[in-house]
Amino acid sequence: MTGPAESADASTPRLAAHGTPAAAAWRRPTRGEHRWPSVGVICAAITLQLLLPDMLVLHPRWLLPGVETALLIALIVANPVRLVRAHPVLRLGGLGLVAAMTVANAGSAVLLIERLLTGQTGGPATSLLGSGAAIYVTNIIAFGLWYWELDRGGPVERAQGNRQHTDFLFPQMTQPDVAPPDWEPSFLDYLYVSYTNATAFSPTDTMPLSRWAKLLMLGQSAIALTTIALVIARAVNILR
Repeated sequence: MTGPAESADASTPRLAAHGTPAAAAWRRPTRGEHRWPSVGVICAAITLQLLLPDMLVLHPRWLLPGVETALLIALIVANPVRLVRAHPVLRLGGLGLVAAMTVANAGSAVLLIERLLTGQTGGPATSLLGSGAAIYVTNIIAFGLWYWELDRGGPVERAQGNRQHTDFLFPQMTQPDVAPPDWEPSFLDYLYVSYTNATAFSPTDTMPLSRWAKLLMLGQSAIALTTIALVIARAVNILR
């Protein structure tokens, strides 16, 4: 004979000690997020910046990648495994790293667009497509980091559960029965939001709620659309 506990619906919310439904993991204090997924992606972005041809980077070409690397090392030392330590200096360091990456990639995008419009790209179509792809991928990474750093005050603030009003509405927040009870957004979720916004040129499954989130997604879509359209048009022209 099946007991009450065995016949209970698996989607029934977990109960707190006093018998009321426990708050969703993304609303309550949890363990800090792992550091290394973001570190790996940041290293990939820095590598892509260093691989761009000299005519498509801001000079001195080592300056911004060097600033990004130095800030990344400092942030790793402060939080080597999980993001648990909060300090205004660390917060500024994280935002400064993303800002440096954004400036470097925006500069490369502007230089690429300028040469595309004036016909100064030269070289084979494969080189042009490679540079455009590197800028496009770095754009996805940079905006993914912005979403991750700014949503509800950043990863440390989210882990502490200090802010209840989210800037991005993930599907798991509206349908908690489709995710594990301890689900909360992590860096890879924000990177996916950035990827879908850069490829679909609009939000897909995750909706921006705050004005800054909407403006960031608007700007990312505009940059991605312009880069793709001009690079492909020029590459086709070269191939002809």
